[in-house]
Amino acid sequence: MKSRKVPLRKCVACQEMMPKKQLIRIVKTPEDEVLIDLSGKKSGRGAYLCGKVACFKLAHKNKSLDRALKHHVKPEIYEQLADDFVAAEDEFLVMKEKSNDE
Repeated sequence: MKSRKVPLRKCVACQEMMPKKQLIRIVKTPEDEVLIDLSGKKSGRGAYLCGKVACFKLAHKNKSLDRALKHHVKPEIYEQLADDFVAAEDEFLVMKEKSNDE
């Protein structure tokens, strides 16, 4: 039986290629909302970040999220995402451990 190909994505902050399941997706919806998509299935333009707060801060500093989403991300949205990112990071790590156990 042939092994399945693992989809790879690049972190917009550190430029490191990783399996898609190890990255957190930030999505700009058609309604111009910017939010975190842990399921990876929301419609819209997506950008991927490592599960590290340092990468999120780097993306904010370099405006790499703005470039990847092709949309200006307002400072208020960055603050909201920072709060969500910390909360999502814990949930993301739990999901990552579960997938490693399988």
